[in-house]
Amino acid sequence: MNKSSTIYFYGGGYNCLSNFAAYQVVYDDRIWMTAEHAYQAHKFNDTDIQDEIQSCASAHAAKQLAHEYGNHVREDWFDINVEIMENILRAKLSKHQHIQQKLRVSAEKELVEDSDDEFWGCGENRNGKNMLGKLWIKLRNELLKT
Repeated sequence: MNKSSTIYFYGGGYNCLSNFAAYQVVYDDRIWMTAEHAYQAHKFNDTDIQDEIQSCASAHAAKQLAHEYGNHVREDWFDINVEIMENILRAKLSKHQHIQQKLRVSAEKELVEDSDDEFWGCGENRNGKNMLGKLWIKLRNELLKT
């Protein structure tokens, strides 16, 4: 990865791309404090669990609570989780012009979620799948075509 052609979510003014950033998301006819709240809640079909996650005071608390309910995750979650994430990011992008502008000026650069998460981020050794970054690049490419 050429560092000069890469934007890491954390630092440099791109924290807004993080699911933990304080940008409300309207998704599935509900208002979520963060994209992380929406994502974690949609791991479950149980609306009581979703409500509890929605009311969490922070994205970290929402993630932790979802982890505690791990044995209740919907059976199809790993078949639909990327699609759900994309839809949540799309909803976030549609309501926040600041994020639209950040994506526009990121031009051709690679977007990387700089976390230890091997699936959503670049991973501890920088060889993760970076699915969150790839989804943002997809949305940026769509945005630049409009």
